[in-house]
Amino acid sequence: MTAANDQPGLDEIGTPLAEVSFCVVDLETTGASAESAITEIGAVLVRGGEVIGEFQTLVNPNDHIPALISVLTGITNQMVADAPRLGQVLGPFLEFARGAVLVAHNARFDVGFLKRGCSTHETAWPGFPVVDTVSLARHCLLRDEVPNCKLSTLAAHFTATTTPDHRALSDARATVDVLHGLLERVGNLGVSTLEDLLEFTRKVSPQRRAKRVWVQDLPAAPGVYAFHRDSPTENDSGTGEREILYVGKSKNIRQRVRSYFTSSEKRGRMEEMVRVASGVDCWPCATELEAEITELRMIAAHQPRYNRRSRNQDRQLWLKLTREAFPRLSIVRTVRDDDRFLGPFSSRATAVQVTMALQDAFAVRRCSTRLSARAASSSCALAEMGRCLAPCELGDNLEEYSQVVEQIRAALDSDTRLVVRTVGARLSLLAEQQRYEEAGTVHERLQDYLRSAIRHQRLLSVAGCAEIVAARHVGEGWEIHVVRHGRLAGAGWAARGDIPQAVARHAVATAQTVLPPPAGLPACSTEETKRVAHWLEQPGVRLISIEGEWCWPLHTGPGPGDLPRAVTVGSAS
Repeated sequence: MTAANDQPGLDEIGTPLAEVSFCVVDLETTGASAESAITEIGAVLVRGGEVIGEFQTLVNPNDHIPALISVLTGITNQMVADAPRLGQVLGPFLEFARGAVLVAHNARFDVGFLKRGCSTHETAWPGFPVVDTVSLARHCLLRDEVPNCKLSTLAAHFTATTTPDHRALSDARATVDVLHGLLERVGNLGVSTLEDLLEFTRKVSPQRRAKRVWVQDLPAAPGVYAFHRDSPTENDSGTGEREILYVGKSKNIRQRVRSYFTSSEKRGRMEEMVRVASGVDCWPCATELEAEITELRMIAAHQPRYNRRSRNQDRQLWLKLTREAFPRLSIVRTVRDDDRFLGPFSSRATAVQVTMALQDAFAVRRCSTRLSARAASSSCALAEMGRCLAPCELGDNLEEYSQVVEQIRAALDSDTRLVVRTVGARLSLLAEQQRYEEAGTVHERLQDYLRSAIRHQRLLSVAGCAEIVAARHVGEGWEIHVVRHGRLAGAGWAARGDIPQAVARHAVATAQTVLPPPAGLPACSTEETKRVAHWLEQPGVRLISIEGEWCWPLHTGPGPGDLPRAVTVGSAS
């Protein structure tokens, strides 16, 4: 499904500026600090270029007005002595401005005073949309047109009918004329709706906003979207090539894509991506999980230049026990059916940490020298320190080394108890010797090992099942997924009134055929299987049918949060 440069639909146009009510407000205060008080409020309500009403009142600030402020505004202490307090004025003003867009010259100042006043008098702030004529002028007027953006300067530039004089109502009337002059200017830049105006003041370029029409035909449903660029060159078939620039997913495709053309998208690389893109494609999905998996697969297939995550799903490492005369631990990129391994690891640093955790627990050799089972060779310093059983010497330790290798196999396969017990004893000794920094390092290695063991079993347990059909009640329907050897093979959505079992049977019948993968690994990227496993483990998921055993070994290990208790119990035993 493709969204191109079509005319926008009615729901995408927004509110025309001619239909918007603007409440242009100005305040006079006792000063510029947050502790200052309001002395006068003036406001003008306009719509379609016509004045609908005006609001003006002095306000008793319950404080002394500085002489300099009195000279500037002409408002004296005697003038406000009998004026209403702010608490009496706020209600009528908010009612006057109800449903309008607040407009002010340097809106942060005026709106800030109004918000603080509402907070002080426990009055709810309505959350008006706000337009700042200073910001608007800076965006659409050139420096050679006006030397600055003061109200008096802009009023003279647009030949306002009222001259600002630092009284609230007069300044508000002058701001009305400035607003109308600015709206004429931005109208030439494609700003015709309130939504356009608000985005324009937030520094969203006209070129970026103009592409919002791409959203028109996108569905408000879960799925995947892709920004693309059409190459000007032609391939052998005579058609231009299409480059995928960015792939994303969302619960609501239309709403998410629309955000790229507004100020809510603040990432610089995304603004650049939208600028060079020539269109958006989308693929609606039955469920959110299907959208997640489709996004992963598309990123892996197209390697979009603006995607940073999930680009290197195949770059993973494994820790395995080598198949040689005297096996050792080795970090590799691939494993085979007959390997004993643990993983995958997304970084070499984590793989090294887990390797060192196992080396802390077992006196396995650490050298990479290819040893002979018949010819002895000299041992290294680790053997002299008691950290290696030195099988290279072909001495009396060979049988003990064989036992260590079997223990490592168990630690890689399923049983973490011996590692926890052995390392726990070492941690206790380090703590007694007050070697806390070294103990912290050993503890972190053990945590990494336990996380890896749990993740390893989590992936293999799902991958080992030829088929899992499960459902989960979400909102007004049921998500239904078919998982084969860890790969999402099919998905369906049973809406209210549908029969979930019938939808499940259809999903199974139309699901992808998945062959058993080698070494018991998932038949897809491990990232995909992790997403699938996470969904299966959510509360409320119900198994419809299963082929295989979805289970973990009994002694896979405690979670990292339970590690202190497990270490204490293990070392005591």
